[in-house]
Amino acid sequence: MIRFYAPDINETFTLPESDSGHCCRVLRMTEGDEIEVVNGKGISYHCRITDAHPKRTKVEVLSESLEQKHWIGNLTLAVAPTKNMDRMEWLIEKSVEIGIDRIIFLKCERSERKEVKDDRILKILVSAMKQSMKATLPVYDGMVDFKRFISEDFGKARKFIGYCSPEYPRLQLLEQYEPLKDAVIVIGPEGDFAPQEIKNAVNNGFECVTFGNTRLRTETAALYSLTNIHSINEYTRIHKSK
Repeated sequence: MIRFYAPDINETFTLPESDSGHCCRVLRMTEGDEIEVVNGKGISYHCRITDAHPKRTKVEVLSESLEQKHWIGNLTLAVAPTKNMDRMEWLIEKSVEIGIDRIIFLKCERSERKEVKDDRILKILVSAMKQSMKATLPVYDGMVDFKRFISEDFGKARKFIGYCSPEYPRLQLLEQYEPLKDAVIVIGPEGDFAPQEIKNAVNNGFECVTFGNTRLRTETAALYSLTNIHSINEYTRIHKSK
């Protein structure tokens, strides 16, 4: 069943204009058809269309259910966006499909890009959530200054920052990550972090890590990190249950 997104569906019983248009014009659904709507907070609603209007489709909620995440722990990805925004949009889409709780764009000293179009990113987040059959929309912070970000309290999460210089111990992420734990992954700009940024990050409890013995693009390093953490956690979960 195709999913629609309406953050306040249990109050308005109305699909947003974008989803209403897709429902009525594209899919040609009409009164009496049943659809699935998610609110982005983990709840899905089984609904019946009562008024198939292309701008404000009305529905009746038949039932609702809480959908648990399919991954373990809380994962935050903070990345300095590349000059080519298409690569970042691809990363956002794939991160949501794989499983991510929070996404942040970092404004660093050597950042190639200082601004992003938040509306565009939010549309990609929603589309990826619906396409991958999830009910929870990742938290999106937009562009955040690097200094402000590293001073944030992440609780008990392990904090990892990718860094290429041999100035700090070159520890593999796969060796450092503790299975089933919350994690924060930080990926720098194409010109890498400035030395002072790394120093400040380490002073705030971040661990410098590498992602193997090859040089990865920004978006590749980010997706590699998420994939490996998910794989470690799923492997651990399966073997613990045996």
